[in-house]
Amino acid sequence: MTDYSYIFKYIVVGAMGVGKSSLLTRFIEDKFYPEISHTIGVEFATKIVDILKDRVKLQVWDTAGQERFRAVTRSYYRGASAVLLVYDTSRRGTYNQLETWLNDAKNYTDQNVVMFLIGNKTDISDRQVSYEEGQDFAKENNLEYIETSAKTGNNVEDAFLQAANHVYRLVKEGKLTRNVSVNTKRITKKQMKSNNNYKVVDEKSSNNGGCC
Repeated sequence: MTDYSYIFKYIVVGAMGVGKSSLLTRFIEDKFYPEISHTIGVEFATKIVDILKDRVKLQVWDTAGQERFRAVTRSYYRGASAVLLVYDTSRRGTYNQLETWLNDAKNYTDQNVVMFLIGNKTDISDRQVSYEEGQDFAKENNLEYIETSAKTGNNVEDAFLQAANHVYRLVKEGKLTRNVSVNTKRITKKQMKSNNNYKVVDEKSSNNGGCC
């Protein structure tokens, strides 16, 4: 028996080496690996979380930060419920590239998609980007903002769960429907009738490894 009601698709983007894969590993496994290889193309993981009275399956796509994979990454924005835009607080160059990643996110997702800005690697004391700078960028672009450390685990779970709560609220308000999948084994016929804009899935189709 499948034990979730919705699937929310996340896409994690940002420059190479900002710690996207480490954030995902910390969230999914609660582990940190000092030596982790750069993502080649796209990697994928899932985790089920509780939001109010519902269980939600978070389907997280970790994308490569290298320019040569940019076209591949763009294809994975389709159907996303949330975009996690990550930079490294100890490397200003990754912060300076945010505008480019944000433009892609805006161009390839629906307007109501939840977007979070994450300043990662706060465990490194030699910061090049202040909290205020990250917060200002988020405010200017209508993004939620949080700082994390994949190494210590600080705020990592909060980042993913806050995004999920934002998506969930929009779903319940009817503002984000096309980007959310409903598990028919957990939703009643009455709910399905009222939620007919959702993508309908079952356990077999939800685990096919596709980009959408």
